[in-house]
Amino acid sequence: MDYISIIGLTIGMAAILGGQALEGGHVGSLLQLTAFLIVIGGTLGAVMLQSSLRVFMDGLGMLKWVFSPPRHVPADILTLLLQWSQTARRGGLLALEPMIDEQQDLFQRRGLQMLVDGAEPDVLRDTLELELSAFEHHHLEASKIWMAAGGYAPTIGILGAVMGLIHVMENLSDPSKLGAGIAVAFVATIYGVGGANLVFLPIASKLKYLVNKQVSQRELFIEGLVCIANGENPRIIEAKLQGYLV
Repeated sequence: MDYISIIGLTIGMAAILGGQALEGGHVGSLLQLTAFLIVIGGTLGAVMLQSSLRVFMDGLGMLKWVFSPPRHVPADILTLLLQWSQTARRGGLLALEPMIDEQQDLFQRRGLQMLVDGAEPDVLRDTLELELSAFEHHHLEASKIWMAAGGYAPTIGILGAVMGLIHVMENLSDPSKLGAGIAVAFVATIYGVGGANLVFLPIASKLKYLVNKQVSQRELFIEGLVCIANGENPRIIEAKLQGYLV
């Protein structure tokens, strides 16, 4: 669990709602279903329009990474690689074959399978780097739906504000209806700007950071696997890969 994401979101929301309360305003006045539908529905529609179905769905699925990120412990990968190196040094690459089914990560399993099958180091590197490049491209594209939402939401909020003011102008002769129109106008702007800067853009940045961490970890794995394929000494492999642990 990534507690800093939960704490950050809580602090941000508490600051806004607390400020509203301190100024003597009612928190309930910020709850406008019409404004919510305009901003969130409009933003959702715009993001869907610019995305493919797969990218959109994967982007939504990545939301859980913000609060429960993928495991990222480069030291564990390095330890695993050194164990494989020592095993291969003692019994050859075929001695690693029983370990293939133990790998839950498909990327690691495929890499180890290629190593055991005797793939040349250059072929091993090129194949895994190609897969890594595809992984990075797809996940960065998926994370960008949140960046897009952060770009569209303020504009949709302004659209909601204009719609609210139109409603006000249409009912100038009926003062009882002016309050609702003005409320929608201002709250829609709050939803748009607040949603973009407090939720959508931070989520996009966090996902980009997490994708880059996953890429770095896989680069460590590829480099270590190639070192094993080249028959390098485990101590040399450890020294070479220490830079990935920074």
